[in-house]
Amino acid sequence: MPDRLFSEPSLAALYDLFSPSDRRSDFDFYIPFVMSARAVLDVGCGTGALLHRARESGHRGRLCGLDPAAGMLEQARKRSDIEWILGDLASVPFDREFDFIVMTGHAFQVLVEDSDLRVALAAIRSALTEDGRFAFETRNPLAREWERWSSARAYQVTDATGAVVRMVREVQTPVEGDKVSFSHTFTSPKWDRPQISHSTLRFLDAGSLSTFLSEAGLKIEEQYGDWDRQRLGDTSPEIITIARRA
Repeated sequence: MPDRLFSEPSLAALYDLFSPSDRRSDFDFYIPFVMSARAVLDVGCGTGALLHRARESGHRGRLCGLDPAAGMLEQARKRSDIEWILGDLASVPFDREFDFIVMTGHAFQVLVEDSDLRVALAAIRSALTEDGRFAFETRNPLAREWERWSSARAYQVTDATGAVVRMVREVQTPVEGDKVSFSHTFTSPKWDRPQISHSTLRFLDAGSLSTFLSEAGLKIEEQYGDWDRQRLGDTSPEIITIARRA
C-alpha cells in the first residue's frame, strides 16, 4: 500500500516512476513466498506491481490485490488476469481463502489508530488458511528514519508525456509519540500549480507490534532487521515480520 499521497489519479501513474519495481528490495524478499503460495492477497496493492511480477514469473494460482485508492487500481488493472478489489480489510469478508497475505511498501504503517490495527489484523487472520502466513514490514522507530526526510532532498522523474515532476517531503515537527506526520509537494513546469498531500504513519516498536499480533491470534514465525535477513537489532532499519495463526 503506497503512501496515500499517490491516491489521486493524476499522481497514481507516477508511483512506479518514483519507486520502480526492479529496484525494490521488499519485492525481491517477498516474491519467493508469493510464487510458492496457491492463493495470494496483496493488501494495499497500489499499482499492482508485485502481483504483476508474480504473474509474469509464471504464478498460475489466485492473485488478488486490495486497495482503497481507485487511481492506483486503475494502474493495476492494466493486467486483467489478476483479481482487483477496491476497498480495505474492513470491507471484505474473506474466510480462510489465502495461504499468503502480504503488505509491502510499509503499508502496515498507514494503520495509525489502535482500532485500525485490530480490525485489519482480525480480518487478516480470518482470511488466512490454517497454515497460511502473513508477511509485512514496518520501519524500526529506533532508527528514526523520519529525521532523514529533509525538504532539502528532492526526487525527480520524467512522466510519460515528458514532463519533469519533482517531489519534496517535509516532516511536521516536533515528532511526539509513535506517529509521524508529513507532507509531499509535487511540482512540474508543465503544471499550473503544485499538488500537496498530507500523510501520517505509525512507527510501532517490536514489543508493541508483537502485542497487537498476539491479541489478534497471530504468532511471529520469523523476524528480520533488513532485506538481507539480518537479525533484528536496535539499529536495524526495518522490522520485517512473518506471522501465522496462533
